[in-house]
Amino acid sequence: MRRAVLKEAAKRFPWLANVTLYGCLFAGGDLVHQLMAQKERMDWKHTRNVAIVAISFHGNFNYFWLRALERRFPGKSAGMVFRKLLLDQSFASPLATSVFYTGVSFLEGKEDIFEDWREKFFNTWKTGLMYWPFMQFLNFVLMPLYMRTAFMGCCAFLWATFLCFSRQNGDGTAGVALAFVMDPRKTLEEMREARLARKRQKAQREN
Repeated sequence: MRRAVLKEAAKRFPWLANVTLYGCLFAGGDLVHQLMAQKERMDWKHTRNVAIVAISFHGNFNYFWLRALERRFPGKSAGMVFRKLLLDQSFASPLATSVFYTGVSFLEGKEDIFEDWREKFFNTWKTGLMYWPFMQFLNFVLMPLYMRTAFMGCCAFLWATFLCFSRQNGDGTAGVALAFVMDPRKTLEEMREARLARKRQKAQREN
């Protein structure tokens, strides 16, 4: 019954249902990261900022982007799916990653909103190439158009957990993220020491 209601809502209000679900799942990924990090206090401001970026940009962009891809390359033939995947990973994925790093930094009021982007974008994009092409292949082949943004939101729940970890503690690589899953406290301590070492080296170069 509940599934039927959600499906009907997605059909009748596709933009609202898709974008809202996408934003909620993305924010949920940040909450999972914070729980795994075993923080003393939940950083609700960071979750709010992630939700704002996800709803205002990611959800809306993906909703219209997926429709534009389908209009330009309609159908589920191998050639059409390949073209959609190629464009998605060469244009949409780098753009979405860039907006996440710079958007959250802007909402936090950081002096240099491109700092995280410069340090972690390329690693993050490479990690995404091990995940998103497979998820989007399933999306393009199995999902009807009105459900594709919602399906991306479900996939983005795990991806957002990774992104939030990478931005706050990691370096954008899958290896560090996996180490965090296996032993959060040890990994966070190692990453703190690495950041302090980089700051000391930067200060020495400037002096």
